[in-house]
Order: sequence, then C-alpha cells, then structure tokens
Amino acid sequence: MKVGFVVNPIAGMGGAVGLKGTDGADILREAVARSAQKVSPYRAEAALRTIKSRGLEMEFVTCGGEMGMAELQSTGFEGRVVHVPGDPSSRVDTLNAAKAFLAEKVDLILFAGGDGTARDLLEIVDRAIPMVGIPGGVKMHSAVFALTPEAAAESIESFVQSGTTRQAEVMDVDEESFREGVLRAKLFGYARVPDNTTYMQSSKMTYHSGSVEDESEELGQYVAESFEQGIMYIVGPGSTTESIARHLGLRKTLLGVDVYLDGKVLAEDASEKTILELLERRGDARIVVSPIGSQGFILGRGNQQISPRVIRKVGACNIVVVSTPTKLRDTPMLRVDTGDRALDDSLKGRKKVLTGYKRKKLVAVE
Repeated sequence: MKVGFVVNPIAGMGGAVGLKGTDGADILREAVARSAQKVSPYRAEAALRTIKSRGLEMEFVTCGGEMGMAELQSTGFEGRVVHVPGDPSSRVDTLNAAKAFLAEKVDLILFAGGDGTARDLLEIVDRAIPMVGIPGGVKMHSAVFALTPEAAAESIESFVQSGTTRQAEVMDVDEESFREGVLRAKLFGYARVPDNTTYMQSSKMTYHSGSVEDESEELGQYVAESFEQGIMYIVGPGSTTESIARHLGLRKTLLGVDVYLDGKVLAEDASEKTILELLERRGDARIVVSPIGSQGFILGRGNQQISPRVIRKVGACNIVVVSTPTKLRDTPMLRVDTGDRALDDSLKGRKKVLTGYKRKKLVAVE
C-alpha cells in the first residue's frame, strides 16, 4: 500500500496551555511563550509504532522534517520526501503535500493534526483518496479521526483487508469565537475513510431541545449541591458543566476549564500549568467532566488542560463524569485519549455517570 503521510507539527500545542487551538501566527507565538509542547509528532509516532507492530507493509511518501520524515525515521520506517516544507511550516505546506499525494496516486493519506489539517487536505483531494486522521489537535470534531493513535493503525489494517470506505464529515470550528466561549462548528464537506466504525470516531453531536435543557438544569443543580467545602473542583468545558457553575452562582467559561473552591472561582479558563500550581497549594481535588456528545470522549478532546499529570495528581478515583440522560442515550460508551497509554488503560472499565437527581448509570469506558 502506498501511503501519503503528513504531520502538522504545531497541531494541539494550544490545548494544555488553554488556547483552544493554534490557528494563526499570533496564537502560535503565544503558545510558545506559554511553553507549550508539541503534541502531534509524538502522537504520529505512536501510530507508526503500532503500524510496525502489526507488520503492515507500506510505501510512505511524505514531507521533509517534522511534517513527516522525522517521525518515520524515529520509528524505523523509510520514506520518500515529495514536498519540502518552509521554515516554519504552514497551511500552504499541507495543501502542497496533498497535491503531491494526488500526483503520486497514493492509496491512503495518513495525517496527524486537527480539524484544520483535515479541512486543508479535503480542499485538495476531496473524495479522491481515503484518509485516516491521527488525533493530534485540540478540538477534532470531524469524523475522519481514529479514536486514538493506535486505533489509526488498526483502522488502516482493516482497510487493507476490506478495501471498503464510507463518507465522513469534515468539520471545523471558528477558533476566535471558540476562545470567546462561542462554539461555531461548520460542515466543510465529506471525506472517504475506512468503513470501520470500531476504530473511527463520529462527528460531534450537539443538543438543543427543551427537554435536554430541563435535564441539564436538574443535573446542574444536583451536582452543584453535592460540591463539598474544602475540596477544589476542576471543571471541564460544556453546557452541562456550565449549568453546574450557574447553580453555584459562579462564572464558567463554556469551552474552557475552570477551578472552584468553597464557592469561589480560583481560576478561569485555566491552563495545565495553572491547575498544577493550584494542586500544589491545595489539598483534595475533584475533576468534573462531561462526555462529548456521540463521540463519548471524557478526556483528551477539548480539555487537554486536564492532562495526565493533572489526572495522576488528583487521582482517577476523583474523576466525576456527568451527563444528561439524552446525551448518554446517544453515547453508549465513554472514551479516553490523554496521550498517556498507561493512564488511559488504567481508566478503562466501568464508570458511574451522574445523570440527574440521585441518579447514576454504569457506563463502559474504552
């Protein structure tokens, strides 16, 4: 199989530092100023290591440096460079890589990045070449991404065996609005992906019905009343957690992570660094998160500030998952993808999810 391999090396850098993305030169400079670490190359290598362990035979064509060749070499693969990116690389390099992949008539595009990378590839290849995304960005609303880097390899293996594809939505979010707490997701088109729903995520589902709002109000009030004095609460993004804060009489950044203690806001839109500093100074803490609708992710999508280091310091037993019954009905399974494989494995099993006043449901975590 001939595979076009491309990595967006800056994708995901804004997550842990609370920037919700890295679109734009100014935001990238701010991410670097906040000591943001590169995420996408590391996750690309995780996928490549799994491909190697599966013994899949592939001919890679790729981009120079961190846009592909560096990751291939670090995992023991050979590749042929068909595009030399600029320094620094940019969206134009992704577009040119896609054009090169078309000219090379690759069988599949494997890319590491976020929704913006998927959108750039779609702009050039449309549905001419199937693709698999290694999740490396912050938002990842599109259905072209595998559930984890390892699942990307498994998806490719299933494609090698079946050769069948299906259409998947490519979504992207206006990052400027996203940072202001407004979620504006837009459908940009449909790509072809391996026809295997076991390893590929669905697009994010949102809810607007009045009944769901009523459920959210009930749940928010119940969880708010259960907050204990002396316990620091690290609360993830979402409309459900916003309802909790509202019943506490506190501000909540809809798409950020906020920290509360004894009826006060300790930090708004907190970064990983801020959360770790607060944990050093405070005692017991809880993490409160809600799954992304339909996808089921509770950690690793849009809340990278709640990093493996944060989770280990708080303790897996102190993670509280909340969801309205309607959202949970369409989310049969919870998922984690923190980037720390050992931690993810330790979080798997069955988890009690708070769904309403004194109501819980036991849900599998995969």
